Amino acid sequence: MTSVYTESLNNLIDEFAKLPGIGPKTAERLAFHILKTNTADAMALANAVSDVKNKIKQCEICFNLSEEPTCQICNDLGRDKSLICIVEQPKDIISLEKTQNCKWLYHVLGGHIAPLEGVEPSDLTIDKLVDRVRKEDVKEIIMATNPNMAGDGTALYISSLLKPLQIKVTRLARGLPSGTTIEYASGKILADAISGRQELQ
Repeated sequence: MTSVYTESLNNLIDEFAKLPGIGPKTAERLAFHILKTNTADAMALANAVSDVKNKIKQCEICFNLSEEPTCQICNDLGRDKSLICIVEQPKDIISLEKTQNCKWLYHVLGGHIAPLEGVEPSDLTIDKLVDRVRKEDVKEIIMATNPNMAGDGTALYISSLLKPLQIKVTRLARGLPSGTTIEYASGKILADAISGRQELQ
């Protein structure tokens, strides 16, 4: 069947359709929006996409997103370097930081342990975390993995690795509903979970 659109427009529609939550109709609308907008605005979007792919990398310390070798949080002298909060993804840091209750550093795992999905501990930054705890003056590890089966299992696995190092390991309090994710929890729920964190046994 012959397409009524040009090849370049079809390509743009196809690329938009690959984005999560974007169906064919929305992809078509977005493509036509780009077509109608002025060249400067369209190129600004293209440059923003290019910058995200070319400039953003992982922080060498905590594996958060950064455009420098170390991220802004790791470089913040006002942070309590004896506390490290463990999260699954960089976007979890954004949610926690919005509560304005966090004065600690972070460590991003890059996911959670899920053998059925082919994700083993070696696929995450767990070894880097253990090395970091050994080298730094860490007094407490705060587990902020998601409160679901995979997140809990990952937290317990890490806790077992840290136990011989005699580091206090706490978990965000269950103000977080079971089965939810940090990313979508409200600021109030996260603030309560942070202040009420409990030591992992």
